[in-house]
Amino acid sequence: MEMMARNPAKGIYAASPDYIHALEIRHPSRLLFVSGTMGLDQHGIAAADLEGQLELVWSNLRAILASAQMTVDNIVRLTSYLRDGASMEANQNARLRALNGRAVPTTTIIVETLRDDWLVEIEIIAAG
Repeated sequence: MEMMARNPAKGIYAASPDYIHALEIRHPSRLLFVSGTMGLDQHGIAAADLEGQLELVWSNLRAILASAQMTVDNIVRLTSYLRDGASMEANQNARLRALNGRAVPTTTIIVETLRDDWLVEIEIIAAG
């Protein structure tokens, strides 16, 4: 499988260092579509704060990826759903840490969550 960032130099605004406009995947043998994943522990309890929920989200995503013999290096698309726009920077920082600074196409959407204590949800697409 070959991955190539696609950030046109003309005709569109520049991507910031934390994401890319597009990622071309050549010759993937598998795709994994992961549902929105919450910052919940194994008992379904949300961590008390955003940082705790972000830690749990990424731990949960790593477990899901591992079940498909994949890692965060296989993530090719990511969407974050945040309850509060003030959480954008913390979410961005957690994403960059989790992906070891690797930029992927990403979108962040501010939403009303199903429960008040759910602060973040992240869905991904991975390719192998």
